[in-house]
Amino acid sequence: MSDTPVTDLNDPEIESLHLAPTARAAAYALKKAHPSINFTSGRRGKEDQARAMASNVVKNRKWIEETYLNSPLRKKCQDWVDNHPGKKTQAEIQQGLMSVFNDADDDELGRFSKHLGGMAFDVQPVEHNGDKIKQTIRGLSGLDKFLEKEGGLVRWHAQFK
Repeated sequence: MSDTPVTDLNDPEIESLHLAPTARAAAYALKKAHPSINFTSGRRGKEDQARAMASNVVKNRKWIEETYLNSPLRKKCQDWVDNHPGKKTQAEIQQGLMSVFNDADDDELGRFSKHLGGMAFDVQPVEHNGDKIKQTIRGLSGLDKFLEKEGGLVRWHAQFK
């Protein structure tokens, strides 16, 4: 049995992220090291993923291809954005991305975004202690990738193996 009291693993903010075990353990380790940390996102369903992406596409129409690894689903999402230049609102873009996601299978979705499988979380970027927090994130067990920017926008994104 662990020396860690069970109460240390009942943080409502972290539990609300619905993370897979590796990412959940990392979130607890990060918050233990930096109690003021603010998590902005964890596991997402397709609709939440489309909404999050759309909010960034509104600011940068090439955000998808500048953020995600090359894959057939990334291409389909970016093609939808490129082929619908008149769709400019977050709601319109979200609806279009949902149409792409609804045609994808679970394997394709899981490879596309670690958020869809609960293997990623985002943290509110901060200036105060920012370098120390980023150093802690880079040292988290199971970390696969840490991004400070996604498609040119400041976002702290940690994803896990």
